[in-house]
Amino acid sequence: DANDWAEMLLRMYLMWSEKNGYAVELIDRQDNEEAGINHASVSIRGPMSYGYLKGETGMHRLVRISPFNSEGKRQTSFAAVDVSPEIADSVEVEIDPNDIREDTFRASGAGGQHVNKTSSAIRLTHFPTGIVVQCQSERSQHKNRATAWKMLRARMARLEEEKREAAEAAKYQQQAKTGFGSQIRNYFLHPDQRVKDARTKYGQGNFHAVMDGDIQGFLDAVLRWRAGQPVADDGED
Repeated sequence: DANDWAEMLLRMYLMWSEKNGYAVELIDRQDNEEAGINHASVSIRGPMSYGYLKGETGMHRLVRISPFNSEGKRQTSFAAVDVSPEIADSVEVEIDPNDIREDTFRASGAGGQHVNKTSSAIRLTHFPTGIVVQCQSERSQHKNRATAWKMLRARMARLEEEKREAAEAAKYQQQAKTGFGSQIRNYFLHPDQRVKDARTKYGQGNFHAVMDGDIQGFLDAVLRWRAGQPVADDGED
């Protein structure tokens, strides 16, 4: 269920990107053998793309009647989203090479099938933070390594940004959590169909429209909430 939910979220963001005319590049994707994906990394480029999407970082919760359960029981699934800015090469991000482990492996396609005969895919692990990034979008190991390092620099920059945001939130005594790992939004397919943000209380009643990329209302609500501006509450609990 969680793997299927992760793929549904990926499709949601891709459709939102398409609606906005943003350029999308699939950097890494690992399909689950039974259904959905284990994880995926995409690059989304366009005006205000990071500004809109940075508030999507966190846990997304789905409640539905599981299509994978023959007994028709209600299932709760979680999927994590992490958003990092693309960092220009001119921006300095301090990373000690001694803190990095590089692994090479063969790129895989749907169902775990290997699509390359050589170990062109790259995985980087940053020991102090536990951050892991990987890239297998290119046939060239050199290009995958360059992209993986770019992803790592972006994640490290995002980590520093989160520290600054946490300090700012503490200063103003904000109680709501906005960091990675917090449950930020609930998606309901049972008993009724609706989507509601746990931070802003903004909600929409058309679940399927949201999954088709109609998430701009949620993104705008988070921006207003972060700025301390009022956000319309749909009145649902």
